[in-house]
Amino acid sequence: METTRSEHPRHSRHPHRQTVVVTGASAGVGRATAREFAARGARVALIARGRAGLEAAANEVAQAGGTPLVLPADVSDAAQVAAAADRVEAVFGPVDVWVNAAFTTVFAPFEEIRPEEFRRVTEVTYLGYVHGTRAALDRMLPRDAGTIVQVGSVLAERSVPLQSAYCGAKHAVRGFTSAVRTELMHRRSRVKVTVVQLPAVNTPQFAWGLSRLPHRPQPVPPIYQPEVAARAIVHAADHPRRRVYCVGGRALATIIANRLVPGLLDRYLARTGFSSQQTSEPDRGPRPHNLWNPLDGDGGRDFGAHGTFDDRAHPHSPEAWVARRPRLLWTGGAATAATLVVAALRHHRTAHR
Repeated sequence: METTRSEHPRHSRHPHRQTVVVTGASAGVGRATAREFAARGARVALIARGRAGLEAAANEVAQAGGTPLVLPADVSDAAQVAAAADRVEAVFGPVDVWVNAAFTTVFAPFEEIRPEEFRRVTEVTYLGYVHGTRAALDRMLPRDAGTIVQVGSVLAERSVPLQSAYCGAKHAVRGFTSAVRTELMHRRSRVKVTVVQLPAVNTPQFAWGLSRLPHRPQPVPPIYQPEVAARAIVHAADHPRRRVYCVGGRALATIIANRLVPGLLDRYLARTGFSSQQTSEPDRGPRPHNLWNPLDGDGGRDFGAHGTFDDRAHPHSPEAWVARRPRLLWTGGAATAATLVVAALRHHRTAHR
């Protein structure tokens, strides 16, 4: 059953009364994004599996000035996503913005990921975006209006070890979205699709993701708070004509360096990618994870938007401000890419001494 705090919703098209759908809204970037839209007075539909996280997110949306609608659903199930979309429009009216942010992952070498686990990550992290995009387009295309924001990752551009399932799914989202965008352009549709590629973010995924690593998983620095990502996502929703937004100079630098010297980055990540994604704290045996069932479901606890790396995460990012100014971003990204290439060369030379 859904929960809403709006008895008489207004179907205004004013940006401060937008109807926004956020998948993966119970925690992490999705949770922070829901709050960011709520601060503008939006009506925010919250889709995720975990009831405890969704209810807590709904409270935050209401406190921020928005109107929440709680819709428990598994995005890997197209029928559940379509039913949630129907309910949103029945309660709030036409969807203005749809944000796909739900995902799950496994931290492990490829050979240690079971086939059913790999399939599950793909169904949530890739097909969840396909189902969300379909549900949004089914309602936006007849009106010839609306915006879809795909929350991506720099790992959609440059894969790393220990996250083969996640990287594969994010690459698939990028290819799928490019195809859909060109189809919309062909039909001269006013529906827009844009992508926000994120850097390392301090979210609960590192605490509740399935891991078979000897040490606890961690994001690769520099790490940003979810609010940095949320502000970029809201900006992208307001300015969807740009194909891709890349948040953070390091993220763009990695993309540039990968296009220039992909083989060199392969060798660099082979040497550094295992240790940089793990803390020094041993991971002592199996721990609960959310691959199959939410840890913030009935009887579970709310994990919030932030992970366990608050002491290392940046609450603001000058690079995110620059990301909204493409010329400055490419200039800074090129300089940082040069630094990254130099570092990779040094590692390469050291390895061959």
